[in-house]
Amino acid sequence: MNLPNSITLVRLFCVPVVVWLILVDRMAAAFWVSLAASMSDAIDGIIAKRFHMVTVLGGFLDPIADKALLVCVYIALGHEGYLPMWLVILVVFRDALIIGGAILFHTLTQNLKMNPLMVSKVNTVAQLVLAVVVLASAAFGLNDLPLRQVLVYVVAATTFASGAAYVVGWTRLASEMETPDGHSGDDPEDRS
Repeated sequence: MNLPNSITLVRLFCVPVVVWLILVDRMAAAFWVSLAASMSDAIDGIIAKRFHMVTVLGGFLDPIADKALLVCVYIALGHEGYLPMWLVILVVFRDALIIGGAILFHTLTQNLKMNPLMVSKVNTVAQLVLAVVVLASAAFGLNDLPLRQVLVYVVAATTFASGAAYVVGWTRLASEMETPDGHSGDDPEDRS
């Protein structure tokens, strides 16, 4: 367990705290904890790369912490009426699709590597920004409606694009790995 992975674990443990704070209407505290958790996502990555502390565990743990934070915060914000439910459903469905796809891909190929796509990184940043803006607005009474509306559609577009990119990529890789020569193996001449 190194420093970046420890930071990631702290972010993971912040998830139930933030959800509870949202549900009991302690929005200022929820904002500050969410902001710290969001910043820790960048910090652990910078430390891991700068000091050569990248680990296989971190490659799996970091996206799990991100997904847990975002999905749980979006569900809580949707439940309390701060985010449209269609967006919450889209975010949750995309993450369920990616997790299910990763499990299926690993089951079929035994060759899963955690390499987040650029569109997925953009989506994560957009989701974090929207969550922090919504929490700041609720905590401090800011008028963020125009910004929030733009961010909702940015998050929706990047969420859809990210989910589609993973499905297409995994489908392509799985079909390439199906047989050594790239054929499906269903050719009658291949049977003996």
